[in-house]
Order: sequence, then structure tokens, then C-alpha cells
Amino acid sequence: MHLILRTILMLFRSARRAPLTIWDTSSLPMRVLPTDVDIAVHVNNGMYFSLMDLGRFDLMVRSGVWKRMRRRGWSPVAAGETIAFRKSLQLWQRYTIETRIIGLDTKAVYFEQRMVSDGEIYARAHIATRLVARGRPVSQDEILEEFGQPPAGLELPEWIHEWRIANSLPGARTPAPHAWHS
Repeated sequence: MHLILRTILMLFRSARRAPLTIWDTSSLPMRVLPTDVDIAVHVNNGMYFSLMDLGRFDLMVRSGVWKRMRRRGWSPVAAGETIAFRKSLQLWQRYTIETRIIGLDTKAVYFEQRMVSDGEIYARAHIATRLVARGRPVSQDEILEEFGQPPAGLELPEWIHEWRIANSLPGARTPAPHAWHS
């Protein structure tokens, strides 16, 4: 909830920006604020994913998908994330959050997001997002009914499948006892 005011402002502004399709790339202009930085005066590594939430919301709002998802009672939840850092975003620096869907499978919708400043990638993340309604996952058929068919040739990179398997935890209804293994 630390970004709640920023999220509300972004939702209001995104609704007035140029429309996109859900398969387009969103570019959300931002500036590093004092609440984004750590003691080293650069964006805290934990903030990147929170800020990237805003980029995904911008894409969903501008494409009209957010309104349709809310009408159907769907909520997005992150199922897995990975990030790589190249440079540090500094206090007051301007940057954009670039967001696009890179594919989907029966389990998730996959986003690639980039923090970009002066044409340079500072960080890149891949996020697997599930849509849920009333405690159950939304099916791929239902998602495509709302999102429309993806562009021809949109295919998940093979490493994404491998990453999801290697990074997965048991489902919420399966026991996952805590025990460190040597």
C-alpha cells in the first residue's frame, strides 16, 4: 500500500492517455521520488517490482482490459518474478516503465518490463501473472475472450517455461512445509 496514492493518480491519468491494445507496449513516464530510494540514494531493489505494478496497470487501463476484468471480478496476482539490474536509477531521475505481454500459457500471462532512461535499459524483469476470481484461477479461454487473440507469432521464449518449472512452489492447496535442505 506504500504506492496507493501514486497508483490512484496513475489510474486516473492512464484513463486519459492514448488507448492501446493489451498486446501493445505501454510506456509510462516516471521520476524517482524520495520514497523510492534507499540509503545509497538510488531506487531500492525492492521498489522495482512495486513500481513495475504501475506499468502493468497502465497497460491494462489504457487497453480497457482493467475495466472488463473488474466487471468480471478478476484480480491479477504475481505468481513469479525475476529481475536483472544494469544501472541504478538515482533520485529525481526521469525514466519510463516499458511494459508488454510476451505470451501466455495455461497457467499465467507473462510480462516483460523494463526501466529505461535516456534510451538505456536500467533493469529488466519478467513477471508471471495469474488472474483469479472467487478463489479460482481464470482459464486461458476466458482470458482470451476478454483480451482477444494474441498477435500472430507471439510465442513464449523457451527459457520462460524452464524458469517457471524451476521457480515454482506447490499449489496453495498442497502442503509446503518449511525445512532447509543441506
